[in-house]
Amino acid sequence: MLPKPPPRDNGLGFLFLPPYRVAGTSVAGEATSIMVPELDVTFDLGICPRAMLPSKYVCISHGHMDHIGGLAYWCSQRYFQGMGVGNIICPEPIAPAIQRMLEGYNDLERQKTPYNLIPLKPEGTHEIKNNVFVRAFALEHTAPTFGYSVIERRSKLKDEFVGLPQEKLTELKSQGTEITRWLEIPLVAYVYDTVPVPAMVREDVRKAQLILCECTFFEPGDRARAKVGMHLHVSDIVEWLKVAECQAMVIGHVSRRTNLAIAKSFLVQALGKEKADRVHFLMDGKANKERFERQLLDAGEHPTPVRGGGKFGAGPFRGRQGDARGPGPARGAGGSGGGYRSGPTRG
Repeated sequence: MLPKPPPRDNGLGFLFLPPYRVAGTSVAGEATSIMVPELDVTFDLGICPRAMLPSKYVCISHGHMDHIGGLAYWCSQRYFQGMGVGNIICPEPIAPAIQRMLEGYNDLERQKTPYNLIPLKPEGTHEIKNNVFVRAFALEHTAPTFGYSVIERRSKLKDEFVGLPQEKLTELKSQGTEITRWLEIPLVAYVYDTVPVPAMVREDVRKAQLILCECTFFEPGDRARAKVGMHLHVSDIVEWLKVAECQAMVIGHVSRRTNLAIAKSFLVQALGKEKADRVHFLMDGKANKERFERQLLDAGEHPTPVRGGGKFGAGPFRGRQGDARGPGPARGAGGSGGGYRSGPTRG
């Protein structure tokens, strides 16, 4: 009698939340790795699926192994595949330990893998694309932990100069007059592994188009456990959504013992259907697959059946017959090699 094969890997969780694709895995205590291809960034690398290799930047929240275990592999494989040097944004307090870890792998491999380590202090920023910046802010967890906001800076004419002819504006500028001001547009916020903190309602988080966050505990009796482990409880999410202005919130870091159907019904009861509809679970494969197939049909595309799904993994899902890319509007966006592929990323 032949032995049973190991469980099949159902792939990455996937959501298309225009204009962004969110792909990755996030299970409490196992691994969190979440990428937004349009921004060339991955948040945390507990493991490193091949699909995440094209990300030019990785933002590490903290040093726990389920958030950093795949970092050395990402650096090594990017170099091996000829994808360029990886850029690691991290909290300044853990930068020396990350450097020591990566140097240890250099010793093990007997080769030097290049990488750029970019330590940030709270409120520090780093430009990841033209006029798009990552900003760090402090969270509270059992280890030094940062959240991140991705913001776009846009130049806008000051109100007092609106309506002036171009010649006059040129003259004022040549005289050294500052005629423009900078606006910050919050795009994405990443808030993982923390107790409730004031940073969750700061402007670049509260007004972000997309919030990626953890919620580890859902049972009413688990509030004490959430406090001890310094994680968010679903009751914290409910309060947060009363003020958050995001178009969508993606929840990860859910325990495998959590019944997602019960969790979603609780959110509907607590928030009402309109607000609860903004909330998605990254690893809710069946619901996310059905949602994406509806998006394809609405866009005039024909979804191809893809095996997989279920509670913890399901996607990404195919578009047109034989087309492994994501939905039409996102193709070619960002600098991560075009459309998101459901299979391994080519080197």
